[in-house]
Amino acid sequence: MPRGWQAGPAPARAGVGLRGVHHAEWDARPACGWLEAHAENYFADGGPLPALLESLHRDYPLSLHGVGLGLGSCEPLDREHLGRLAALVRRHQPEVVSEHLCWGHAGGLHFNDLLPLPFTEETLSLLCTRVDLLQSTLGRCVLIEHLASYLTFPESTLAEAQFLAELAQRTGCGLLLDLNNLHVNAVNHGFDPQAFLRALPAAAVGEIHLAGYTPVSIDDETVLIDTHGSAVDEAVWALYRDALQLIGPRPTLIEWDTDIPSLEVLRAEAARADAEIDRIAQTSASRPPEQRSP
Repeated sequence: MPRGWQAGPAPARAGVGLRGVHHAEWDARPACGWLEAHAENYFADGGPLPALLESLHRDYPLSLHGVGLGLGSCEPLDREHLGRLAALVRRHQPEVVSEHLCWGHAGGLHFNDLLPLPFTEETLSLLCTRVDLLQSTLGRCVLIEHLASYLTFPESTLAEAQFLAELAQRTGCGLLLDLNNLHVNAVNHGFDPQAFLRALPAAAVGEIHLAGYTPVSIDDETVLIDTHGSAVDEAVWALYRDALQLIGPRPTLIEWDTDIPSLEVLRAEAARADAEIDRIAQTSASRPPEQRSP
């Protein structure tokens, strides 16, 4: 299996998530850079959903985004789940496959959430073993996404960006940079998001996510919640411009999972991301080669 994330045929354009409320609208094949599907929604061996995915993939690049594997769980990975994911990847041959840096099951219970991990050498060793298993099973490199979180662990000995960089270096996986998660965490935990961006290995970043959050008041303190239920905030757009400046254009997803608007609203958000990609590409092209982004 190739070592190290290499950008595949997924274009450095903006895409949107494939959601049930919009399925019929895709029959007209509206313009869109690519589509992301949550892998677990398409595990069935047959029926309308896998057929829809196969049909759409003839016209759009496809990313399969896993949400249920729980790579950081201490218990063994669910081999049935992993096998179904592998079968889905074999069937559809997506341009990108991604999963989350989280845990999700313990003591025979499966939690319907993406739960954060302490950033320790022990956790890193576990994640490297699990990511190696995932990539060898799928026969391809996978992008790993960091989480939005609402707590930190006193046991952590590594900064999150350092943890991600080590994971990519040791396993050859790529990274999925979620800028909404980064902004939420920077506000909630009080750190510099620019320092986080600079600490990531730019060449390992294979995809960017943009989404909306919801501020809530808890004990007279404002906390940002990663709800994916609104337009991308201006602070996240500013981070996006900074990220493009540092790493160059990347495939970019507009995530919207609650209070889902019309497809036209999603495509308008994607068009704004495309405009930012075009602007940074034009700026980079005007520079001497040694000054261009990776």
